[in-house]
Amino acid sequence: MRYKIKVQSDALQDIQKTTDWYNEQLKGLGSRFHRQVISQVNSLKKNPMAYAIRYGNVSCMMVRKFPFMVHFVVNENQKLVEVFAIYHTSRNPKIWEDRNNS
Repeated sequence: MRYKIKVQSDALQDIQKTTDWYNEQLKGLGSRFHRQVISQVNSLKKNPMAYAIRYGNVSCMMVRKFPFMVHFVVNENQKLVEVFAIYHTSRNPKIWEDRNNS
């Protein structure tokens, strides 16, 4: 069974900010980042359980060719994958807790 994907607004902002930053560094690089992230997020529809839980109930997926991770939770009952952050791998992944508490 395929899962539904829900991308929270904060995650969309993460994608947009990073896309903009990469485009400032090199024309077209941000577009490549954006396409790669969207492609990989969409791939979660097929088998989100293929990714290990990294902390709490949060799973992470590396973005190919870029030093970023997609952070998401899977609701097995609703067949829903909820993406809530796309962070650089050098950042503490638990910073989303601060985001949610502000």
